[in-house]
Amino acid sequence: MLKEKFIKYLRYEKNCSSHTEISYFKDLAQFQMYVESEVGQFDPLTIGSDLIRMWIVHLMEQGNKSSTVNRKLSTIKSFYRFLQKKEMLDINPAIYIQGPKKEQQLPNFVKHSDMLKVLSSDSFTDNFEGVRNLFLIELLYLTGLRTDELIMLKDTDIDLCSNTMHVHGKRNKDRIIPISPKTNLLFSEYIKVRNHNVENRTPYLFVRKNGKQLYHRMVYAIVNKHLSDVKTLSVKSPHVLRHSFATVMLDNGAEINAVKNLLGHASLSSTQIYTHVTFKKLKKVYNNAHPRA
Repeated sequence: MLKEKFIKYLRYEKNCSSHTEISYFKDLAQFQMYVESEVGQFDPLTIGSDLIRMWIVHLMEQGNKSSTVNRKLSTIKSFYRFLQKKEMLDINPAIYIQGPKKEQQLPNFVKHSDMLKVLSSDSFTDNFEGVRNLFLIELLYLTGLRTDELIMLKDTDIDLCSNTMHVHGKRNKDRIIPISPKTNLLFSEYIKVRNHNVENRTPYLFVRKNGKQLYHRMVYAIVNKHLSDVKTLSVKSPHVLRHSFATVMLDNGAEINAVKNLLGHASLSSTQIYTHVTFKKLKKVYNNAHPRA
């Protein structure tokens, strides 16, 4: 029952998303199965660090990626921090356990020149859905929004007078993003078409033909379809447009702390990955251009 209490804690006290809850629950269930196979019963209050280390080794031997193993270890550490917080135990057996070193993968992004081709493509129809899809993709590229943040936007979150957009981010952290006059124009054009074609709408900015709010899989399908012409991309998801926003900002001289705030990152380390992307491009230019490189 401790697992269930932990999930309720994540939901009601930590305000985690349902996706996070499911992920944590699956990780704990997998850990429980391993413990039961080794010692016969699962009692989190009596499990020691050696057993947790054995599980980590077992996961690696099964061929799990280091990022996956580290995520599962993070779940276990969070679970035991919860038990400590509730004064069910004194020592966190996972606190000093280190996961495998993970290889840093540079994020996929769309070059600005390719992005211009995507946005000017004739794959966008002239009807409501075509106008909506074009505005959706442009807004993701212009602001670096997460999918959650995009689908939760309401008309009232866009302030045309101050050229700003209010975004409700992860863990209930709000931020204000400046938007350009061009974005304001796109917004006005979309609203005009939407209000003319869609009745009985929800208050959300992006809706379907029936007036209901968009959902994650639909946003993914829209972005995936229109990025399909970018042959260099191995991943064609909404998050790629977030990566593209950050990369193009840094490429054009934006200060990294400003990009951090625009993305809504909790720490600078999350933003620094994009400096590796820009440095990789710089290194390529150097190697190609310098005769002694």
